[in-house]
Amino acid sequence: MDPLRSYLGRLLLEEITPVVMVLTTPLAEAACRKSGLSFVDMLAPFSLFKKIDVPVRTASEVPYRLQMFKIRMVYASDVRKEDYEVADERIKPVVSEANEKALPDLLSDPPQLEDVLGKPEAELCPLWIKKFNRELMQTLSYSEHETFDHPVACLLVVSSMDKEPISKFVDLFNTNQLPSLLNEGIMDPQILKHYLVLHDQQEGPQDIAVNVLAEMRSTLGLNDCKLLCINSSTEADGSNTDNSWLPYKALGLNNREGTCLLSMDDLNEIKDFMQDFASNHIIPYMEQKIRVLNQQVATTRKGFRNQIKNLWWRKRDDVPEAPNGPMYTFTSIESQIRVLGDFAFMLRDYELALSNYKLLATDYKLDKAWKRFAGVQEMSGLCYFMLDQSRKDAEYCMENAFSTYLRIGSSGQRNATRCGLWWAEMLKTRGQYREASSVYFRVSNEEPSLHSAVLLEQAASCYLLSSPPMLRKYGFHLILAGNSYYMSDQKQHAVRVYRNALFVYKQNPWSYINDHVHFNVGRWYGVLGIIDVAIKHLLEVIACSHQSLVTQNMFLNDFFHYVQSMGKKFDVYKLQLPVFNMSSLRVIHEDHRTYASDADVGVSESTWHELEEELIPSSSVVRTNWLDTQPKSSRKYKDSSVCVAGEAVKVSVELKNPLQIPVDVSGISLICQHSTNLDALTSDVSGLTLDGGEDKVNTEPSVSVFETDEENFVVSKLDIILGGGESKRVQLDVTPKVEGILKLVGIWWTLSNSVVGYQYFEFDAQKKNKKGKRGHRRSLNNSLVVIKGLPKLTGSIDRMPTKAFAGDLQLLKLNLRNHSEYAVKGIKMKISNPRFLIPGDSSDIGLKFPHCLKKHMQSEINLVPYKSTKENFKGLLFAFPQDIEIQAGATLSWPIWFHAATPGNVSLYISIYYEMESSSDIKYRTLRMHYNLEVLPSLDISFAISMSSSILQEYIVRMDVRNKTPSESFVLHQLSCVGSKWAVSALPSCSSISSVETVSANQAVSCFFKIKDFEADSCKEADRGSYRTDMTLYPGSSGDVFDIARSPLADFHFQERYRQGKLVKGPCSLLDFVLISKAAGNSSEPSPDLQLLSHHTCHCSALSQSPVWWIMEGPRTITHDFSKSYCEVSIQLVIHNSAAHTSSVRVVTSDVMPEKSQTVHPHDPSSVQGGWYDVSLENDIKAISSAKGTQHEKQSSKSISPYVWCSLSSAQIELQPDSCARVPLKVCIFAPGTYNFSNYELQWKVHPSEGAQVDESKNGSSGSGQGHPFYVTVLQSV
Repeated sequence: MDPLRSYLGRLLLEEITPVVMVLTTPLAEAACRKSGLSFVDMLAPFSLFKKIDVPVRTASEVPYRLQMFKIRMVYASDVRKEDYEVADERIKPVVSEANEKALPDLLSDPPQLEDVLGKPEAELCPLWIKKFNRELMQTLSYSEHETFDHPVACLLVVSSMDKEPISKFVDLFNTNQLPSLLNEGIMDPQILKHYLVLHDQQEGPQDIAVNVLAEMRSTLGLNDCKLLCINSSTEADGSNTDNSWLPYKALGLNNREGTCLLSMDDLNEIKDFMQDFASNHIIPYMEQKIRVLNQQVATTRKGFRNQIKNLWWRKRDDVPEAPNGPMYTFTSIESQIRVLGDFAFMLRDYELALSNYKLLATDYKLDKAWKRFAGVQEMSGLCYFMLDQSRKDAEYCMENAFSTYLRIGSSGQRNATRCGLWWAEMLKTRGQYREASSVYFRVSNEEPSLHSAVLLEQAASCYLLSSPPMLRKYGFHLILAGNSYYMSDQKQHAVRVYRNALFVYKQNPWSYINDHVHFNVGRWYGVLGIIDVAIKHLLEVIACSHQSLVTQNMFLNDFFHYVQSMGKKFDVYKLQLPVFNMSSLRVIHEDHRTYASDADVGVSESTWHELEEELIPSSSVVRTNWLDTQPKSSRKYKDSSVCVAGEAVKVSVELKNPLQIPVDVSGISLICQHSTNLDALTSDVSGLTLDGGEDKVNTEPSVSVFETDEENFVVSKLDIILGGGESKRVQLDVTPKVEGILKLVGIWWTLSNSVVGYQYFEFDAQKKNKKGKRGHRRSLNNSLVVIKGLPKLTGSIDRMPTKAFAGDLQLLKLNLRNHSEYAVKGIKMKISNPRFLIPGDSSDIGLKFPHCLKKHMQSEINLVPYKSTKENFKGLLFAFPQDIEIQAGATLSWPIWFHAATPGNVSLYISIYYEMESSSDIKYRTLRMHYNLEVLPSLDISFAISMSSSILQEYIVRMDVRNKTPSESFVLHQLSCVGSKWAVSALPSCSSISSVETVSANQAVSCFFKIKDFEADSCKEADRGSYRTDMTLYPGSSGDVFDIARSPLADFHFQERYRQGKLVKGPCSLLDFVLISKAAGNSSEPSPDLQLLSHHTCHCSALSQSPVWWIMEGPRTITHDFSKSYCEVSIQLVIHNSAAHTSSVRVVTSDVMPEKSQTVHPHDPSSVQGGWYDVSLENDIKAISSAKGTQHEKQSSKSISPYVWCSLSSAQIELQPDSCARVPLKVCIFAPGTYNFSNYELQWKVHPSEGAQVDESKNGSSGSGQGHPFYVTVLQSV
């Protein structure tokens, strides 16, 4: 880009220009004041010559032409070094004026990213900022180390009305009238002088002025004197003011007073005078001055000899370094070189200027005149720029000048600012915006807050103009600028720059910066009196959960302060205090499905549907909903939700206080609309359909649009106080009164009785999915079809526990109440888990628990077969008696049994179906109930069963009981065998087990019993009093036995048996146990009213089980006289077939030579079953012999056995299922002693009946077994 066409190039052409000092008489100045202008103001618009086209020849012999030229007209009184503080006060109105103009823009919406990025550089840096930069640079005018502000010429002006004008010219240039800088030797007083006679046409004819001019020319010189006539206009009233000034308004000529005596001829005459003055006097004088100075410098400083001489002369001892270096008068060679360079720069001979600046830089550096050195470095950088030469050299010079100014200290700070402004404009011209912003930032650190703010704003605009735009740095520097503006009491500017930064911090994780911006913008808007906008911005920070408690208090107090200053309640859309979690929104409404509590609504519909498959009539299951029974005209609403008039529609939502401060939220209620026209269902609430909640609709309906329609519906209101950080779920109700369409629009609430917040529900439109795919729909239907009132049952289970011990058995009561005006009938109930809940029947009403479960004497053995129990609860469906109806306002109570079957967390679902007599489109309704139960471990029970080796069809049982609770104790009350086959009794050695009647916490005990088949001969022949299906486990409870064969124990046992194993016909050895216990509580003695627990253990079997049982029967002690003959003993082997099929059994005996011992140990490892030892009637029997018997005893040979089987060696029999047979055996004994007749073996095989099969893999299908020990003691008779 051509430097002359850049903004910096134009700025240099306008700012670094020749200065003309003006001296006027009072009468001349008064003549100009008649038109409301000073003399300098009158000439200033004509000081810029855009098409002067003047040839110029400086040091070079080749001339060039100036197309544009400007001179600066200043009064002699203004040629002085101005104090910085005074100069800053002159700059402040520039910012303040723009501050007032910024106020209307603050009422508009903040700019967005697209708008800001589309702005050109001229809009990002408005004219007032450029004016500010110029005013800031002009504060450095008339510096002693620079000469481009030194006057080039002096214009002396006298009025034609002055007496003795010639003497007036002499008086004007008197030394006392000249600036101090000329008298002190800093500026050269020998400058070009030009004389002007100013004639006011209103004061008299022009002839007077002509005579004065002639006298002046004869005295002062012909070419240096001019005449200028003004105020020749005849329209003194100013009627032609606009027309006469119009061509010159663009030049800056503006009459503030409105009276204009200058005619167009006067203006043209002024223009011609200034043209002549510049082209025929100023420029030629500067050319001549440049040539003279250049010759002088060439003679004294240029060339190798002069350079060596200059270095030798300057090489002297170091002197104390001063900030400005040594003083240089206008006559010094250094000052003359500086004048040469500045004059060349102003006449655009930049090469000549650069060569002289370089020459000076060496001298000033050697002299340690750092301020002057920085000045020539600054001008060198500008020369490089205007020559469009090395950018690197230009930036080096500017950097060197800038850092040198800063190194000087306070006296160079403002010079560093001007250097930085030149430098930044240079970088911006070359597109180096990022580097320019860094320069602006460095400059801002050296200036007061007001200047720093403007500079930081320019730095921010450079970041925005960078490629790519650096938005974060843009926003950050705007925030710094806004803070500086605020410190300088420029609040409009502070708000403006903060607003411009809002889009940078919108929707980003920099929450602290975002809070800072919005809070300060809102606070400053409030100070400016724009309360509504202030509240809008403060709303963005009142929910700042990340801030400290002190900051949150400050934000909230300021917010309520401005709200209260408005004098009315303020409606806010999407007020963030409290925060409503719309994702937690749940709408609870009832159609044919009703719920006992709000928690029941949270159960998935699939769970209820599976439970109600057999409960609801099949014709109803096929239809999608009740509207399928309606005419076709109504089926367009079949996808709509339905509610019933008079029944509340509940909306549950979670709200949270994000602050650490408690907040008062009152009047929380729903916003609803009601329409009696069903066609309203197809139309959306205006402007409420939002796309996923990402972008809210631009025109939200005002909350005032939705007024409460008390005739059609009633809404509830809720007042709460949310503690710091507290979350709470609230439930809001709306109860429609009449049929129609009810629309749920949103929620409103009042915060601290000052601000009304409202938020509309955001609904997603259902998206169409590809065929064969089902999309995840997160939509909420806000339109409900209201139908006329229906009968409704409410239900609950009294004293339903939430925690219970495993086995806990209770009698509860189900209460159903009809709240409508119509009766309901056809009541049915289905329970999800009958292991825990089983309905009672009408006979259970009024029973006293647990006494109702005790066994009566007349029904001691009351057996209930499994089949009947299973049929009673087939499908887990219970139908109330047909004659039961619940009338309007009546309550039905029905017994229901509870049993905590197994430990763990259990969910119980109950659905109650009922039909109604009212004429309605809905013929039935269901009441859904849901309970969560925690079942705690109580007693862990296990059984180990072993066959008895001494008694046929008898088992020895070990029951292990472990208390798994940490603190509870349980009393073992009763053990029962389920069914009619088995009987239980205590072991012969102990008639009771009172020592273990109570099982303490974390204790384990073992109890031993024997069980016997009721149908066995031995059991039939025994005392029936010792064999019962139930056995009490603690003393004094023989008459306190619970009947396990009747409901509910039999019902619950069936459920346990069904789930512990499939209900199939098994071997008769299978048996079930029921242990009934009571919780001991804190009392040392059990009470009859303690908590009852039943524990069911099903499908128990022996550890080792054989289909064939046998036992040896015969005498145990025999007295015989062996002196006469051997002893013959008759015994019988009783064999029982316990298999379900015919079995063949073979008995094989063998003669062995057992070793006779005085002490016999009958323990045989083969007879050990499950760790149990067979206990015979005599464990240790000693052989008894008397002296007499010994004398007659015959010593047998060692090769002869003491006894032999004498009847048969083998026998085979066929046994029918569940039958016994006796095999007679004889043994011949030859000597007294104790003998074990176990040397026989049984071999069996089960033969399945026709069509039946036997699993060969089981051990019981065939096998063999050694004989059981059978001891017989034979004594010698006396």
